[in-house]
Amino acid sequence: MNNPQSMSEEFLQFIWESRLFYSEDLITTENNELEIINQGKRNMDSGPDFFNAKVKIGDTVWAGNIEIHKKASDWQKHNHHVDKAYDNVILHVVETNDMQVPRSNGEIIPTLILDYPEHLRKNYKNLLEAKTWIACQNHFHKIDPIILQLGFNRLMIERLEDKTKEIFARLHQNNNDWNETFYQMLVRMFGFKVNAIPFGLLANSLPMPILAKHKNNIFQLEALLFGNSGLLNNQLLGDEYFLRLRDEYSFLYKKYKLQAIESHLWKFMRLRPVNFPTIRIAQLAALIYKSHGLFSKILELENMDTLKALFKVKASEYWNTHYNFNKISKNTAEKELGETSTNILILNVVIPFLFVYGEKQNKHHLKNRALEFLDKLPAEHNSVVTKWHELGIEPRSAFESQALLQLKNHYCKTKKCLNCHVGAKLVSAPENQNH
Repeated sequence: MNNPQSMSEEFLQFIWESRLFYSEDLITTENNELEIINQGKRNMDSGPDFFNAKVKIGDTVWAGNIEIHKKASDWQKHNHHVDKAYDNVILHVVETNDMQVPRSNGEIIPTLILDYPEHLRKNYKNLLEAKTWIACQNHFHKIDPIILQLGFNRLMIERLEDKTKEIFARLHQNNNDWNETFYQMLVRMFGFKVNAIPFGLLANSLPMPILAKHKNNIFQLEALLFGNSGLLNNQLLGDEYFLRLRDEYSFLYKKYKLQAIESHLWKFMRLRPVNFPTIRIAQLAALIYKSHGLFSKILELENMDTLKALFKVKASEYWNTHYNFNKISKNTAEKELGETSTNILILNVVIPFLFVYGEKQNKHHLKNRALEFLDKLPAEHNSVVTKWHELGIEPRSAFESQALLQLKNHYCKTKKCLNCHVGAKLVSAPENQNH
């Protein structure tokens, strides 16, 4: 018999969905024999918890919905007794039966007191009370690696869907202009974490059609980008390149009625010089110069090496000897967009866009290509992935490292163990296996 200590409604739904309850010789509270033919499918929207269920009560087979509560009185507490959406509930499943439950017409709904093995409650309680980095850390090694691998696909699709929400929102703002939306998100990602906000503001202040008019002139592209970044306003005097840029921007500023963003938004502190926003803006100019219509080109590419070649750009010659305006650097080198930076741009912009475009245009081969590209990118290196390494999980690609990030951030952090394929296995494990 289950422990009288009540568990959450979510836990009871998990027990029901997974058929972990005692299902032999069932009797309703009205003393009728009960057989669960089909427990139904979980309803993630409003309304009863499970739909399309089938049960046999006495000699009659019923098809309809199932509602689950900790206490039978929760039915009225939740106002189901006046909601006609609950009139087709064929069985009320509860942990504690403290009243008879009526439909809106007054008919009594058959009720089952859910009985399940005590160790399931203990398994779940142990996870909820765990103080480790992830709740199942002390039992994680018991999970078959194949089960973990099978869960990666679902986690990765979830992560892509989370990322695509912002794309859909921006598409709506841009009147379904794919090129402008791609440009805005690509430019923002050029700031990576530290300068994402000012790069995003820069993209919003300088629409792609304006840059497209100067796509064959790298100097004018730099003037537009540096000018609207506000970085040309920091000083009155400077070297020849700086002054020429400022003069060019002054003309373009008036021509297009532009509005520069505030220069103080840019962050240089605690960044390696190669990651300074000045270098990133120059590389962005080079990318626009080299790859006009970048999004259209990306849609046509099937090979990862060819895709990476699109992003193989370097800042203009001035930046070989500079990291900041008007200050010659002791170290001279070409400022090429590196492999790691390219991978981040592909991971966070290109792949989600391919997935969304494939979804929106009903082109499933693009969604599949997005997943294939993920599998060809190397696994990320960050604090979360490092912790998974310590638990013996070594992602072989960005596909798997992204799945692990999704697992940690959306399940482990909030202890949604019942919704996790690993947690669900551990909760439903046989008695003594997790103790």
